[in-house]
Amino acid sequence: MTSAQDLVQGSLELASLPEVVMRTIDLINDPKTSAAEIGQVLGEDPALTARLLKIVNSPFYGFPSRIDTVSRAITVIGTLELLDLILATSVVKAFRGIPNDLVDMDSFWEHSLYTGVVARILAGRMRAPNTERYFIAGLLHDIGALALYKQAPDISAIALRRAREEIAPLHVIEQELLGFDHSEVGGELMRAWHLPETLVNAIRFHHIPQQAEQHLLEASLVHLADVIACAVHDPATENGRVPPMESSAWDLTGLQTQIMESVITEADAQFEDARAVILPRASAA
Repeated sequence: MTSAQDLVQGSLELASLPEVVMRTIDLINDPKTSAAEIGQVLGEDPALTARLLKIVNSPFYGFPSRIDTVSRAITVIGTLELLDLILATSVVKAFRGIPNDLVDMDSFWEHSLYTGVVARILAGRMRAPNTERYFIAGLLHDIGALALYKQAPDISAIALRRAREEIAPLHVIEQELLGFDHSEVGGELMRAWHLPETLVNAIRFHHIPQQAEQHLLEASLVHLADVIACAVHDPATENGRVPPMESSAWDLTGLQTQIMESVITEADAQFEDARAVILPRASAA
């Protein structure tokens, strides 16, 4: 493989979303689509529909009235927010067969989920619109690593070992070995799945938000959330250290550093609610 795009093209069959999900994404991307049409397509997958309704009615989302149908969910939360829910409940299941000696999948998804929760909270503190997009970007920020583990397990093992031994950022080692890293793979995967450019850029630039020419805020908040998650939730990262924080990303938020204690307290509570409905059995997904 010579590029992140090549790797993604080779891994789509291994890491594909269900056909119903892909059709739903295409419908959501079409402004002419009605809520009834989306609900009809999702209805072809009763298990997915049940998971969606379980999440949307969970304390994590906290909607005031019970939502019993997909059409009602779209009316209450909107189509883009529904897309976020679909991704939250589907992507965890899209990757199977990652070698256990490479990564603990429960730990991987718990870090990803905590990152999403923190990104959502930071966006809320900034009063940014549609805070769920930040949650999903955080949840999926390392998704490219799973594609790498599937398509290039031997090189991935070398990269993980070197990152630990050299106490170096994993994405830097990947660049040295491959010429690209997991954030680039993740961005290409989002694009291949026809997902919004906000997700593409947030994931592609989450290690280097200052280089994002579009959707700088999304990339910056995911970057910050990733660093915070490594520091307070899972300090035993792949190389034993917390990744460096890009100061310009924090400056962009305009938030005071004094909020961090309350952000972390809130994240700990929300994480438990989210894990209950999104990661009930991550390793068995």
